Amino acid sequence: MTGAQGVSQHAASALVLICYNSQLEMQKILLYYKFAPLADPEAVRLWQHTLCEQLNLKGRILISPKGINGTVGGDLEDVKAYAKATKQYVPFKGIEFKWSDGSRDDFPKLSVKVRDETVTFGLPDIDVDEKGVVNGGKRIKPNELDDFMTKNPDAILFDGRNNYESAIGKFKNAVTPDVNHFRELPNELDKPEYEALKDKQIITYCTGGIRCETLTALMKQKGFKDVYQLHGGIVKYGEAKKDDGLWQGKCFVFDKRMNVAFSDRSKDIGTCSQCQVSTSNYANCAYMPCNNLVLICSKCSSTTETCSAACAERLVLSSERIA
Repeated sequence: MTGAQGVSQHAASALVLICYNSQLEMQKILLYYKFAPLADPEAVRLWQHTLCEQLNLKGRILISPKGINGTVGGDLEDVKAYAKATKQYVPFKGIEFKWSDGSRDDFPKLSVKVRDETVTFGLPDIDVDEKGVVNGGKRIKPNELDDFMTKNPDAILFDGRNNYESAIGKFKNAVTPDVNHFRELPNELDKPEYEALKDKQIITYCTGGIRCETLTALMKQKGFKDVYQLHGGIVKYGEAKKDDGLWQGKCFVFDKRMNVAFSDRSKDIGTCSQCQVSTSNYANCAYMPCNNLVLICSKCSSTTETCSAACAERLVLSSERIA
């Protein structure tokens, strides 16, 4: 190969890389939800599925008699067209979309399903109307939160997510319930340690707002007297404040990205399960029937890392049977 040929091939490779990166930059991910009574969830599902297929979007959308909850990714113009069409549907008027960097390939496929609940809680007595959850908490805008906490130092930030989410990112001094799933929160709130919080100002938060909006209604039912929700969730707070406010760490997301940082100054606050260094990296338990997440740094990560001693033993036994 001559020097000229080598330079030419290098230039061609660089051009391919630039084009690939440019394509990724022109893709976005939307996170959104809207509580609203839907008379025919199956019809909405068929419409949403057809719309996403026409626009070549991938992601997950849940439809219920109480509204929509979704996240989709694709080319920027297609994502814009999806957002425009969705908010033109009368029950979804006023829906707020949270935009973030990512692509359709951060999702394995398109999934649009009908479920009994827009967010799994297991409580049929949480009602909704066109304004959202009935008897929910008051809303605090992301750019108001820091001042609110300064003026109300006894107020409590309450994480409405799972423990593996809060392990890599949370608000400073927040209460982070030790739950593996959102549906565990109703029983969790009945524990004695939460009794002392019922007379305090509580600000719930979650990734995009849907879980904490539902949680405010539940907390009021359980006797919490002064309950708020962070409007737009962590994502909107991150857009407004980056890493210059009360947020610490990275925001866990349920797609291939696993987490998002709000600036290049974002810190790792999670702890590697093996060497205890700071990390935000998750891997699936090596025992495939389990598939729980393991918080483990890239240096310690391996194909044999399990989430527990029990899974480690099962992995060894299954390997012996294969051998």
